[in-house]
Amino acid sequence: MKVQMLLHHPTYNNNIRPLLDAIDQLRNLNVTQEGIQLPTIVVVGDQSSGKSSVLESLAGISLPRGQGICTRVPLIMRLKGDSNTTKPSLHLEYGDKTVQTSEAGIAAAISKATVEIAGEGKGISDKPITLVVKKKSVPDLTLVDLPGITRVPVKGQPNDIYEQISKIIMEYIAPKESIILNVLSATVDFPTCESIRMSRQVDQLGERTLAVVTKSDKAPEGLLEKVMMDDVHIGLGYVCVRNRVGDETYEPARVEEERLFKLHPMLSQIDKSMIGIPVLADRLTQIQASLIAKCLPDIVQKIDDKLNRSTTELNSMPQNLSTVADAMKALIHIQKLVRKSLENLLIRGEFDELNPDDYSLHGTARITDMLHEYHEGLPKKCPTTDEEFLMEEVRVIQETKGIRLPNFMPRSAFLTLL
Repeated sequence: MKVQMLLHHPTYNNNIRPLLDAIDQLRNLNVTQEGIQLPTIVVVGDQSSGKSSVLESLAGISLPRGQGICTRVPLIMRLKGDSNTTKPSLHLEYGDKTVQTSEAGIAAAISKATVEIAGEGKGISDKPITLVVKKKSVPDLTLVDLPGITRVPVKGQPNDIYEQISKIIMEYIAPKESIILNVLSATVDFPTCESIRMSRQVDQLGERTLAVVTKSDKAPEGLLEKVMMDDVHIGLGYVCVRNRVGDETYEPARVEEERLFKLHPMLSQIDKSMIGIPVLADRLTQIQASLIAKCLPDIVQKIDDKLNRSTTELNSMPQNLSTVADAMKALIHIQKLVRKSLENLLIRGEFDELNPDDYSLHGTARITDMLHEYHEGLPKKCPTTDEEFLMEEVRVIQETKGIRLPNFMPRSAFLTLL
């Protein structure tokens, strides 16, 4: 209760919400493509593990359901709790589109957007869809839902479906800035889950992995021992939940969940800090806040460094040329710079412009090597014409063979003077 009061305190919301918005804006700007990783909660799980049910319960909405892979593209869910709103606001962002939708139409809207991105059938894509949900009683969270892991392709799926899904998942969970929300079904042995195997590849000690155990009501026997023994090293702990059943709405589902863990002879033995969707929401919000606080200074530094480098590169680029006169002026300036460079290298023997860490040929030696390479490409026997084709050029290039000291005149000039 104290945690819930803290998370919904005005000061907390005023401090965390702007940071979340800033991170979301950076994600929309694709800064990860510039090598800047963002703090992210990534949801992974084997196919039919109950991922969609967990996300539905957190957001209070219905996601696409069906046989096989329902999530065929990464779904970035931005949840914004707003106690002042009277009507939920939902919209999708993908590509250059923004599509307004409603709670009743969200599943159809996501399915339509998925078809536009990944095509008909059951293929997948790494291009994400962003779902923004603004309503009462939802936690301030940003989650990335990824396709469920499947090993055997079914009809309509590519033969390398497992490899494709694995590649997408590893790209999201590998950065140290990612928190892994591993969704496990209580009906299976945790060590056999493919999602556990993947997360342990990048987080061997489980320091950034939180597990949510679904379908607790389907397999209550031994669940307490599973989460207490922790054979799969879940460093951030477990939260056990009850999935929404059939056409249950979300409020009755939470009431049934509370009743289940309170009255069931086996499930009631699990500590209260490890049960229920409200506890999961609070844990994720705390983890997210800590993650942002930890990563933000480094993110700001990387953005500043990238901005400074980009600004320097931009300033070094030639100005925009709109007239022939401007183009001629720029060309003459470039020619002067080239002439000065060649004078420094070939006449004065000054190599200041060259990279001091580059130990390959310098100055005259480099020019000579280039001329040798060009000379080797000339025909050994010149074509017969009325006059000797390229023979004068061949003779000049022949004279360049051999490396001379700076300030020493060419052989032709020496012979002429002699």
